[in-house]
Amino acid sequence: MIRVTKAKLIKDFTLHITFDNGISGEVDLSRELEGDIFLPLRDPEYFRQFRVDPDIHTLVWDNGADFAPSFLLEKATAPLAH
Repeated sequence: MIRVTKAKLIKDFTLHITFDNGISGEVDLSRELEGDIFLPLRDPEYFRQFRVDPDIHTLVWDNGADFAPSFLLEKATAPLAH
């Protein structure tokens, strides 16, 4: 099971995420903020309040929103669209 170990805000809704397998990369979550749980994250101030939860090893926000580490890894390693 993959785990997020670090995350740093790059800009807006883009984070640099490091995983426990040594892979790291930039992840733009701006297009992933759909559905009731993610609506508050559209506010850049609220989005910045993420943290890496030590129990579930992924990004979380106080409203209960989170992303699966495997999803974040897929986004971090996906080729950039041109």
